[in-house]
Amino acid sequence: MVTTLINTSSTFADNMKLPVHRWFRYSAGFSAMWVENLVSQSLQQGYVTVLDPFAGSGTTLLACEKLGVECYGVEAHSFIARVAKAKLLYKTDVESYKEHIQKIIKIVDNIQGSVEGYPKLICECFKDSSLEGLDKLRKACLELADNSPQSELAWLTLVAILRHVSHVGTAPWQYVLPSKNKQCYLEPIVAFKLMAETIASDMTITRNATSVTAQMIQSDARYCQELPDNKFNLVITSPPYANNYDYADATRLEMCFLQEISGWGDLQATVRQYLIRSCSQHVTSKNVNLDEVTSAPELKVIQGAITEICYKLSQERLLHGGKKNYHLMIACYFLDMAKVWIALRRVCQSPAKVCFVIGDSAPYGIYVPVIEWLGLLALSGGFKSFKFEKIRDRNVKWKNRKHQVPLCEGYLWVNG
Repeated sequence: MVTTLINTSSTFADNMKLPVHRWFRYSAGFSAMWVENLVSQSLQQGYVTVLDPFAGSGTTLLACEKLGVECYGVEAHSFIARVAKAKLLYKTDVESYKEHIQKIIKIVDNIQGSVEGYPKLICECFKDSSLEGLDKLRKACLELADNSPQSELAWLTLVAILRHVSHVGTAPWQYVLPSKNKQCYLEPIVAFKLMAETIASDMTITRNATSVTAQMIQSDARYCQELPDNKFNLVITSPPYANNYDYADATRLEMCFLQEISGWGDLQATVRQYLIRSCSQHVTSKNVNLDEVTSAPELKVIQGAITEICYKLSQERLLHGGKKNYHLMIACYFLDMAKVWIALRRVCQSPAKVCFVIGDSAPYGIYVPVIEWLGLLALSGGFKSFKFEKIRDRNVKWKNRKHQVPLCEGYLWVNG
């Protein structure tokens, strides 16, 4: 059964008006207000313990803390996990945060800024004067770093301003556009002070938050190794879509500036290998044997259908210049998601309710029934039933879309 709803629950945009949520915009995410409504409805039925296995920058965790509900989040992306953990420090004493920021500002003038040693991407995205200013702030933050809550919040203050300081196209999504100039951008120290004021203001607004503290774990949703068995009765999440979006690349600008990586080529070792294989950058014929993947016992329930689709994709790719490995990506994506369902069954109570915000896919114009297959994999993993509620159409906005296959997005509800 498919029901159509009209709302904005699948977008993070509204969160940018909310205290704490707005500190860092991650390209993936959904509405915090929607999470609050869903959890509140569940509370009417009794005690709720929430899990978000793809926690991102912490939307679900922050929403649950606001309601005083126990919540755990799992995120495999190391940089984004650190962002989420920093956001969750919003109950830190605001005066200690302000004092730490003032110490940073005080020593900045005595630090020699430099553009040397930064990756090419950073040099393309910042004017020399801006990069020198950012370099001074980075060095000051490092000099005063002591693993305290206020130190981590200062780190977040710095990374949150990078795209506001850049003079080129650095929209908060997957791609950075060094050839596209912006009309307005901020000086580093100005941006830093403004962001610090925003964070301090939000900390003051939320100072009377509940005593519940959400748990953020940097780990792999395919195994949920650090989570206890039979713990959760409500799962709220938005897993990676099978639409070739490179979640690792979404934070390349920040990670390059922090010198955690030197460029795109480092993402595989530092981030991508720990993520669900949802883009063609994850997979090559050298590291994936298609027959082995599609014959995996975890995929038995959809084996015939996925084998057929992957064969079509393997043929279709030869007709396109990029020859992207969508056939390998789709196979690996569903094997990874099958493992997620098995892990969720272990950590969830019986009964439990799971809500995936998810969309279907059509790489190279070949439709992949993502919603149906995920539902079947959930049943194979031990859950009892599933249904889908459509909330919006996709692939209708962009004039340069590469195929005309109608796609949608909505809630996959799983019970059991």
